[in-house]
This record gives sequence, C-alpha cells and structure tokens, in this order.
Amino acid sequence: MSSIRDFKDLRIWQKGMEIAEKSYFLTKAFPKEEIYGMMQQIRRCAASIPANISEGYGRRSKADYARFLNIAQGSCNELQTHLILSERVGLCQKQQIEEIINLLQEETRMIAALVKKLND
Repeated sequence: MSSIRDFKDLRIWQKGMEIAEKSYFLTKAFPKEEIYGMMQQIRRCAASIPANISEGYGRRSKADYARFLNIAQGSCNELQTHLILSERVGLCQKQQIEEIINLLQEETRMIAALVKKLND
C-alpha cells in the first residue's frame, strides 16, 4: 500500500517547497529597488516549481502530469539562471546561492526520473 495520499506526500513536491522557501529568504536581503525586478522573478519561478508539481499530480492522465513536471523543470532552470545572474550583478554572494543550486540540481534529476517513469 502506497503512503502517498496527496501531492504533499511527494518528496519531489517537498523539495520544491524547500527551494521556494530558501529563495524567498534569500531575496529578503535584496535592495528595495529589486522588489519588482529580480526579487519578483526569483520568487515567481521558485513558487512555480512545487505549484506545477501539485497541479500535475491532480490531473487525470500521466501525459498531463508529465507536461506539468516538464514546466516545473523549466522553472528550475529559470531559477538557477536568475540566481547566477543575481550573484554576478552583486545582489548576493556565491555561497548564498550554492545550497539552492544544489537543491535545484537534485530536483531536476528527480523530475527527470519521474517523467521517465510516467512515459514508460
């Protein structure tokens, strides 16, 4: 019997929430002028990762689920890009983004594995 009762039981969703939470805390230290710039971009794509995982989980078909997982994968890539750019333009330090980037790399592997399983 599976211990997964809803999307909140999925490790992939839990990791996505951790990424989003850490991204929110990181951007709290950004300058006020970035509230509608990089801060908003980072928060939007970070929140999109677990949101798309949960939305896909609620869909009726494996194909729909895989499609939403692929969108979450894109958000992982987008977030990593925004984090690297933030460090490059001096909004944060490299060590501040390393943990989030490591989590993103784990998340992308998990997403890819789940998509593969759904497509088999």
